[in-house]
Amino acid sequence: MLESVPRYDVKYHRFFNISEWVVTILFTLEYLLRLICIKRASKYVFSFFGIVDLLSTIPKYLSFFFVGTQYLTAFRALRLLRIFRILKLVRYTGASHSLIRALRASRTKILIFIFFILVVSILLGTVMYLVEGPEHGFNSIPHSVYWTIVTLTTVGYGDISPETGLGQFLATFIMIIGYGIIAVPTGIVSAEYASAKERINDDKGRCCPSCATEVLREDAVYCRRCGEKLDSDI
Repeated sequence: MLESVPRYDVKYHRFFNISEWVVTILFTLEYLLRLICIKRASKYVFSFFGIVDLLSTIPKYLSFFFVGTQYLTAFRALRLLRIFRILKLVRYTGASHSLIRALRASRTKILIFIFFILVVSILLGTVMYLVEGPEHGFNSIPHSVYWTIVTLTTVGYGDISPETGLGQFLATFIMIIGYGIIAVPTGIVSAEYASAKERINDDKGRCCPSCATEVLREDAVYCRRCGEKLDSDI
């Protein structure tokens, strides 16, 4: 069967097959070491990620002993779920909680700003349509609004460009506005982030500089929530 397949295909097939066996063996060793190291092995075996680890490892062995079971190797895609274990590190990055609170507090301002930009884009797009017209590529007002948004966000695909002097002057004006607009959402969130930290410090007194959790004990060296080392002067 392999004789009818080009040599380079056979070569790649063998390479990927060997690589798959190496990865499967490494996963198997990790699975066994987990069972040996942890105190309650049954808790890990019947946990969600324990079942995922088992289902992503067994099919390769079954395909070796039983004919027709090689299709079960599709279950190895479950290994991608291991990536989500990285999410457990979120609890060690306590600053993300402060950032989320700042985003929630500033969402009204950001929505108003986005609505304002949408209105400005419609107005400027309409003006650009009246200045350039279909003969210069601005076939309709929605098309001109699309060009305005692309220019305002400094993306600049270049599929449409003004050709008249007045149109180019207006395009220059829009580009300058775009540079100023980029900094506005960042400034809103940054100001809310700083004010939120000030409020926490004023209300709670001594708190963790990373996750803003209140420090209950005066002699505490590490934060009880995120594990961040506390400064002695906070």
